[in-house]
Amino acid sequence: MRRWLVCLCGAPDTLYEGETFTLQFVFGDDYPMGAPEVTFVGVSTPVHTHIYSNGHICLSLLADDWSPALTVSSLSVSIQSMLSSATAKKLPKDNSSYVKRYSGSSPKDTKWSECGQCTSACAPCLLA
Repeated sequence: MRRWLVCLCGAPDTLYEGETFTLQFVFGDDYPMGAPEVTFVGVSTPVHTHIYSNGHICLSLLADDWSPALTVSSLSVSIQSMLSSATAKKLPKDNSSYVKRYSGSSPKDTKWSECGQCTSACAPCLLA
């Protein structure tokens, strides 16, 4: 099985309490040495400064900070923790341009970096 769907529920006492989301994990040939592709799919994508409306997630564990010791469970908990720490429901500042630029592409085609191009801690930069 190269594609898994995981149900993620908003934690109690957070902005996402009572909401349910679906994460899609796609495991490439390089897994577990390489990170899986993880995106939000389905009818509801959380509105969050590190989640684009096309479901792409800006999270270092899915890119530069990936470790083969990470599991689907630990990644899901990290994403839920990221949601739980939100103080407002806002899209990334560059959401419209990013979604247009990366429409139909894998989030792994994006190099996430702190290049100061947006107000969130990440900004997408095209891989060389």
